[in-house]
Amino acid sequence: MPDRGSGGPTGPRIRVGRPSRRVRTLLMTVGVLAVLAMLFVMFAGFWTDWLWYRSVGYRSVFTKTLWTKVGLFAVFGLLMAGVVGLNIWLAHRLRPPLSAMSLEQQSLDRYRMGIAPYKKWILLGVTALVGLISGASAAGQWRTWLMWINGVSFGQKDPQFGKDVSFYAFDLPWYRFLLSFGFAAAVLSLLAAALVHYLYGGLRITSPGARATAQATGHLSVLLGVFVALKAVAYWLDRYGLAVKGSDFKATDNWTGLKYVDANAYLPAKTILFIIAIICALLFFATLWRRTWQLPVIGFGLMVLSAILIGGLYPAIVQKFQVEPNEQAKETPYIQKNIKATRDAYNINDAKVNDYSGTAKAPKSTLRDAADSAASMRLLDPNVVSPTFQQKQQVRGYYQFPSTLDVDRYTDKNGKEQDTVVGLREINTDGIPKKGWINEHFKYTHGYGMVAGKGTEVDEDGEPVFTEQDLPPKGQIGKYQPRIYYGEKTSQYSIVGGPQQELDYADDNGEKTYTYTGDSGVDLSNPVNRAAYAVNFNEPRILYSGAIGEGSQILYNRTPKERVEAVAPWLTIDGDPYPAVVDGRVKWIVDAYTTTNNYPYSSRTTLGDTTADALTDSQRSVVAQQNRVNYIRNSVKATVDAYSGEVDMYQWDTKDPVLKTWMKAFPDTVKDKSEISDALMAHLRYPQDLFKVQRELLTRYHVTSPSQFYSGSERWQIPDDPTHKGNAVPPYYLSMKMPQQKEQRFSLTTTFNPVERQTLGAFMAVDADASSREYGKITMLKLPSNTTVSGPQQVQSKINSDPEIANDLNILKRGDSEIEYGNLLTVPLEGGLLYIEPVYIRGADTNYPRMRKVVATFGEEIAYEDTLKEALDGVFPADGDAGKDPGGEEDPEKDQDKDPPPTDDPSAQEALKDAQEAYDKGQRALEKGNWEEYGRAQEDLKEALERAANSQGGSTG
Repeated sequence: MPDRGSGGPTGPRIRVGRPSRRVRTLLMTVGVLAVLAMLFVMFAGFWTDWLWYRSVGYRSVFTKTLWTKVGLFAVFGLLMAGVVGLNIWLAHRLRPPLSAMSLEQQSLDRYRMGIAPYKKWILLGVTALVGLISGASAAGQWRTWLMWINGVSFGQKDPQFGKDVSFYAFDLPWYRFLLSFGFAAAVLSLLAAALVHYLYGGLRITSPGARATAQATGHLSVLLGVFVALKAVAYWLDRYGLAVKGSDFKATDNWTGLKYVDANAYLPAKTILFIIAIICALLFFATLWRRTWQLPVIGFGLMVLSAILIGGLYPAIVQKFQVEPNEQAKETPYIQKNIKATRDAYNINDAKVNDYSGTAKAPKSTLRDAADSAASMRLLDPNVVSPTFQQKQQVRGYYQFPSTLDVDRYTDKNGKEQDTVVGLREINTDGIPKKGWINEHFKYTHGYGMVAGKGTEVDEDGEPVFTEQDLPPKGQIGKYQPRIYYGEKTSQYSIVGGPQQELDYADDNGEKTYTYTGDSGVDLSNPVNRAAYAVNFNEPRILYSGAIGEGSQILYNRTPKERVEAVAPWLTIDGDPYPAVVDGRVKWIVDAYTTTNNYPYSSRTTLGDTTADALTDSQRSVVAQQNRVNYIRNSVKATVDAYSGEVDMYQWDTKDPVLKTWMKAFPDTVKDKSEISDALMAHLRYPQDLFKVQRELLTRYHVTSPSQFYSGSERWQIPDDPTHKGNAVPPYYLSMKMPQQKEQRFSLTTTFNPVERQTLGAFMAVDADASSREYGKITMLKLPSNTTVSGPQQVQSKINSDPEIANDLNILKRGDSEIEYGNLLTVPLEGGLLYIEPVYIRGADTNYPRMRKVVATFGEEIAYEDTLKEALDGVFPADGDAGKDPGGEEDPEKDQDKDPPPTDDPSAQEALKDAQEAYDKGQRALEKGNWEEYGRAQEDLKEALERAANSQGGSTG
């Protein structure tokens, strides 16, 4: 029976025809539109970036970066494509005639026949692919290229090779990139050429081995010779790489630079291997004439064997039999080089270590008088009182303060400078009464005003004494532009300046509206711009919304950190920008760093780990999480105008060669230091992240003696924050006097413990006032190793275990209130150390902390009072009020006045025994946090002491 589908006489023929013209046209149109859509998406990203850089006034950064990437992409992409393509073409050109094909070649013939019509397209496709990959990789090296082409001298030479540090910082990274590119080109060319030779018979795989024609042998030998020659270059560069090589070493973590085995084994080994590799490469090149691989293969085997013996085994023998028996003596010269280079690279070479007794012998009256002028004891902790600012000065739910406030300096009514805790009232879109696209992006666009409180005072209710407050702002700062369009919490875009009115602020008379008059945004009146931003923000309403019209601007990249990072992508940004009112404008001040990871002999550190502490959170971020560096400078001070978004960068470190290099690469982006106004200078300060990096290095590198450094006997550690377990104690800004200073200076301070101990090892402070002639001067007060002066954790433990304090706090905690300890400030005082800590109570009804108590400790004395004055009076009592001096030593004259305890009255002895048991029981309950049991123990203790007193009175009466 005939098949109906075959088109026989019994049925119609079924045909699968081509699509109709209409369908083909439709498909082609859809395809063209899809391509155009993808191209427009790519264009939108590029175009919006260009518009943003133009709006902020840094077009040169965008164009210089773009053209550098394009240039590197084109040059290295074409170079790789050309090299690989040339070798493929050459291998094809050198193919042998296929007159008498073997069985192997006969089986390959079908592949040759299959690709024959497409050889040119395959060649173009392969070369284009490797070119695109190589070009993209090279474009990512734009920083390396710009540093190499613009590098300036450091004016310092490394101690091993006598080369300027700029060779390691700027030149060596670029040479290593060129070397890696050369290796990639040689390997890809070798693989591609071998494949083509094999496909066309120039290279045959036979049972005894491989055979190659003379042409294939010469071609592949030259490529192998190039590879080995590049390996010789690598060996030569490795010699210099030893100066920046990281390794493990007993004396310190993150060791960088040569050790004894490097200088006396690895260095000569690299030189020998360099010579062997050159000889081996020449043997490969010689096959062009000898047409045999025998000598090159022998030479290559010799090079591999030498690399194992000379480069691996010999250094191990030197380390085992020369270094380990007398490591300290062998390594001493190299430790000295490492110490000097590290101290130079982290700018701690001028840090002074002064001996400090840790105990005071001055009379109490002298200490009490000195305590008033030793420091401006900050009772307002910027890390605790943000909720108080929020409750008292938020005014509306759509405003917010950062979780960690900032410490700055402002003058009071009498013209006296005082430490001040400040925060900006930024917009909080989560608090908008009625959510919606118009409200979130058009109406609620900005915050309003700065709030400031005296750092050293609280009012009678334990709340901040505000020096700037309310809406509209009023206080001691004076008139300024209060609108905050750019801030740490301002993360989403806003569209301003058009027909839609913005909410300015609200008061008892209702809402006040406002229209943005700045020019920091990108104009949206152009339909192309609107379409580009609609694509970029994935918001089609930007394209057609009636709320956008003439004068509309879009504001984005609104955090200070984002803006400075964008206009200076070669800088590392500090994690804590802070606001200040400067010349009638709110300015965000941003500290920025230049870094390198290639400073010879300087030990490395990871910025993310080093700058993390108890206050690091999503708002105060760590810098450059995994950025490993061994050189850092606070080279740039930047400002971001909170209203206009204008970014200004000032050259701060005028000697930094890394900054000079980037200023050559991006001229006219960083202003001269002389352009910093006096008003701005008054608010600049020493940055916390740099200080934290330096203090971490100084735990080891405060020692300059190689023998002490090697033994580690003088190593310190950064203590844990006593109120945030497991986190490093943060440094604190504080106006204070160091020994031999006559007046207070705005400083940044921290403490150290000896390794594995909680006693105090040292106190460190840096002059943080930018207008001071001694700005950046680091001073460390080193305590004797045989003393047991309490460290922060021990002081906090003493506070927690004091019966009077614990009992009072237990009472204050009733009714679901919470205790919050403020910053534990450490202040040097007449040879001793004074600790001050405010204690806050967060009430269940108010839900914000108020300062209720102040704890002061000095030596063995501890005072717990309502005010700072009372606490200082308590810790430095009148001369007749205590039997111990404040430094913690017994006063023999006072002890003579004490009545001796009863020793012969059995009832008194029993009462004292009961008192001791009650005290021990209370201490155990306190450690467990069992306040009910602790209260019963205190009652038992009181009863036992009363019995002892009565017994003593009876026995002595």
